[in-house]
Parts: sequence; C-alpha cells; structure tokens
Amino acid sequence: MEQDLRRPDFWDDPDSAQKVMRELAYHQGKVKTYQDLAQEEEDLKALWELAVEEDDPALEPEISQTVQALHAHFRELELQILLSGPYDRNNAILTLHAGAGGTEAQDWVSMLYRMYVRWGERRGFKVETLDLLPGEEAGIKSCTFSLAGENAYGYAKAEKGVHRLVRISPFDASGRRHTSFASVDVIPEVTDDAEINIDPEDLKVDTYRSGGAGGQHVNKTDSAVRITHLPTGIVVQCQNERSQIQNRATALRILAAKLLELKRKQQEEEISEIRGEQQDIAWGSQIRSYVFHPYSMVKDHRTNVETANVAAVMDGEIDDFVAAFLQLTKEGR
Repeated sequence: MEQDLRRPDFWDDPDSAQKVMRELAYHQGKVKTYQDLAQEEEDLKALWELAVEEDDPALEPEISQTVQALHAHFRELELQILLSGPYDRNNAILTLHAGAGGTEAQDWVSMLYRMYVRWGERRGFKVETLDLLPGEEAGIKSCTFSLAGENAYGYAKAEKGVHRLVRISPFDASGRRHTSFASVDVIPEVTDDAEINIDPEDLKVDTYRSGGAGGQHVNKTDSAVRITHLPTGIVVQCQNERSQIQNRATALRILAAKLLELKRKQQEEEISEIRGEQQDIAWGSQIRSYVFHPYSMVKDHRTNVETANVAAVMDGEIDDFVAAFLQLTKEGR
C-alpha cells in the first residue's frame, strides 16, 4: 500500500520521512547523471567543431581523452540500468568460506577478501567486517563483511559462487602446484523490517569471548554473540563490535538477510519444479578460475570474459566480470 505523504502525521514518523528522502535523493542522482552526460556531449561537440574550424591537431589528445571519459560514463550508466531486481539497490552482505586444502585454501580466502575490499573501496562502498575466523597458520577460514552503498547488492551478486585458484603454493617446500577453492555467498541486507518478521521466541542466543587479537575488553568479556534461528537452523555470529549489544544488532541484521535469501531460494525452487529445471550447485562447479601458474589468466566460466592481468584483478579490478554477468542475466541466457 502506498503511503500518503499528505497525511498530517506522515512527516512525524522519522522512518517514513527518511525513506522518502532516500528515494528523492536516488532519483535526483539519476537526473543529475543524465544532465552531466548531456553536458559532456555538448562540450565534446563544441571541442570537435573548434578543432575542425581551426584545423588544430593539437586538440586531438584532449578530444580523445574526452571521448574515452564519455564512453566510460555511458558504460557505467548502462550497467546501472541493468540493476532492476527487487533488492539490487540494497547493501550487500558477503560471506567467504575456505574449501578443502587447509592453509592453502585459507590463504586464498584472505586474497579474495582483500580483492573485494579493494573493489568496494573503488566503487565508493563502505566496507565493514562483521565476523572473521582466522586460520591456524595463515589466512582466513571464513569471514562475513558488508558493502554499503547504492546498488551494492546489484553489483556484488555477480560474485556468488565457487572461485578456483591455481598457483605454486608458498606453503609447499617442494614448490608444487596447488588448486584451491573458496565459496562466496552474497545476500542483500534487509532494509524493510516488515519484509522479514523474526519472532524472538524462535531465537537461541549464546554469548562467548571474542577470539583473536582485540585488547583487554575483548579478551575479558563475553561480547561475541551467536544466534541460532530454531525453525530454520540458520546460525549467525558477530564478534567484531566492541559491545555485546552491538554484536547482537549486527548478528540480527545478518540473520534477517539470510532469511530473506532463504525465502527467495524457496520461491526459485518452486518455479524450477514447475519448469522442470535442474540446477547444478556442486562445490566443484566454479564460476571463475584464477591461474597464477603455469601462465597468468583469470577467466569467468559463465561469460568467457578473461584477462591476463591477474595482479589488477586481485587488486579489485573486477568490473568487467561483473558487467558481463549482469548483461548475460539481463538477456536471460
């Protein structure tokens, strides 16, 4: 049901007012993007006409640079248009898990974690680590973090799946080549509390001492929180905040997002049963391979997009993979 902005008491509700203001800011941003592109096009046209009139080849580098910038802006706008899903504008919660392989796989998770942090920062997202379980020797066993910003989930959903690494292991004294796997799960953060209703009676809440380095406060108090949703068996935990109250609130955010994802999956399964579709979600069905040896190559197996610049990819330059996946899903292939 649409809310009536003309009601006298509407603006007395802070949540309603904030929601309307966020919507207004979102659409104002779209209008400004269009106006900026239109102005850039006019400036480019004027510069081109001046170069032709003056027969001045010195303007060629500036024209070329302006064309490239305009093309990049149009490409970004085209990418945003592809984000039309019901949760694409939401923040994203990502969870990384190491596969079989011990320290090697855990090190791979830490590399992916850094890659996504760098990518999020490039896109202007706020990155917040919610939970992190370090490996015994090196790397990360699992971690959960959020990306906050416009269309964070819409972009990040392209990364969901199994990621495969092939390299000479730095943990192998014999210098042998190893293959490691890590899973990436991506869910939208719930922004509307009415969408997912969590009954406190359905929750089992445990507290424990935070692990790892964290100072006296972390080591001496049971500030970490683990919440089990009894009807579904979903378990979430958070230990990165300073207080138990903050950790509980963050864990509830993650739980709400996981329940929303479960609801979405159930709906998809019902549709798949009607269509008779079979979905392969086996651990070995990787979406992307990162090969460091015997050659350098990162290839997305869904879109066939590939690059030999492995260093750039691991530094967060994954937009080409994301764009190709969004285009692929938009075309329904």
